[in-house]
Amino acid sequence: MITERLKNQIEFLLEADKMKSLYRQTYIIHDEKRCDSMRDAEDDGYHKRRENDAEHSFHLALFAMTLAEHANVPVDLLRVMKMVTIHDIVEIDAGDTYCYDKKGYETKREREEKAADRLFGILPPDQAAEYRGLWEEFEAMDTAESRFAAALDRMQPMLLNYAKNGVSWQEHGLAYSQVYERNRHIGNGSEKLWEYMENVLKDSLGKGFLKDE
Repeated sequence: MITERLKNQIEFLLEADKMKSLYRQTYIIHDEKRCDSMRDAEDDGYHKRRENDAEHSFHLALFAMTLAEHANVPVDLLRVMKMVTIHDIVEIDAGDTYCYDKKGYETKREREEKAADRLFGILPPDQAAEYRGLWEEFEAMDTAESRFAAALDRMQPMLLNYAKNGVSWQEHGLAYSQVYERNRHIGNGSEKLWEYMENVLKDSLGKGFLKDE
């Protein structure tokens, strides 16, 4: 007999598939599906697909597995991986709010709370409470695990931007000071990773990927 619990779990998992169609501002580094002739024809137009939320979450889980040793204090890796896996599910309803969109941030929390109510509410009560708690913890950044998870969430798009010659930064006309201020909180989760990313930012400024203001 198929239980109501299993039905709810499957419904949630199918709903989460929508993350594959939610595209972020960050571009993927490689797109090997396009043939060389298409690349030649499009010149610098190839490799212009943005990553989706599912790809971002997968990449963050891999970041957590690989970089956990650099957290400021020992962390519960499984908890970090759970957080980074579900932290953007609310964007199924709320949409992706670009981190430098001040206007969008005025309503971001309200939109995402409403989305969390619906999406996590699909799950059985115990899992709904767990996932909602993980999401709230991630947003609050008040535990070692959430600070490290948030550090990875900031680090990953920066690295992709850097590897893509700052294409997204340049599209939005971002200055070094903006990106530095947004991402300096990486140090709260990992001083070692922030030291590395500071060097990335300085090099990005030197190469003209970011404006000098």
